[in-house]
Amino acid sequence: MKTTHEDDSTDWVAQRDALRALHREVLDEPVPPALLAAATRSARYAGLGRWARWGGVAAAVALAFAAGWIANGQWSLPPQGGATLARVGNGRVFAHDAAVAHAVYSPEKRHPVEVAASEQQHLVQWLSKRLDRPLKVPDLSARGYALVGGRLLPGEDGARAQFMFEDPAGQRITLYIGAVEGQAATAASARETAFRFASDAPVPSFYWIDQGFGYAITGKLPREALLGIATLVYQQL
Repeated sequence: MKTTHEDDSTDWVAQRDALRALHREVLDEPVPPALLAAATRSARYAGLGRWARWGGVAAAVALAFAAGWIANGQWSLPPQGGATLARVGNGRVFAHDAAVAHAVYSPEKRHPVEVAASEQQHLVQWLSKRLDRPLKVPDLSARGYALVGGRLLPGEDGARAQFMFEDPAGQRITLYIGAVEGQAATAASARETAFRFASDAPVPSFYWIDQGFGYAITGKLPREALLGIATLVYQQL
């Protein structure tokens, strides 16, 4: 005597066979080429997806490693002329601040500076005292620029000094100076690169950091011309 389970199985088999017989001509037809191509692509992409996921994980790990390495000052360009190596992030913020200060004050006609070049000695003494570091105004006459004057500005790590220069055509450039990691930064904790070019700010700059102090030359000049002035400033400072 058949059990209920056996009866159910027999009914399922009979139903399956009936459905097959009903659509026998469809089942016997070859698979359309479009479906075969789609199935092949799906399988291929599934394999690529697995590799992409593993590749993404590897890339993320590498990126995190590199970010940590840079954040600890381990990756940098070779020093030029004795400038110590330092963290790129701090330098970029410094260069951006220099560019913003240039963009704000260089267009001024009547008040581009706080203290004019006619009071250069007082200007240098005042800014040196506020930045707690002996400052010097570079001579840029070889490049056709004369000192207009300077001003005191605020910064993330303390006071900033800005010296402004102008050529006979009225083109202005600025030298921006200030501590990058605080006045108490040591040489070991103040590693920056030599010259770096920042072009993603309002005005392009060449900047460098030496012994915890940052310097940025900013102006609307071609990169080569700006680099020449930055080199001249660096040699004098």
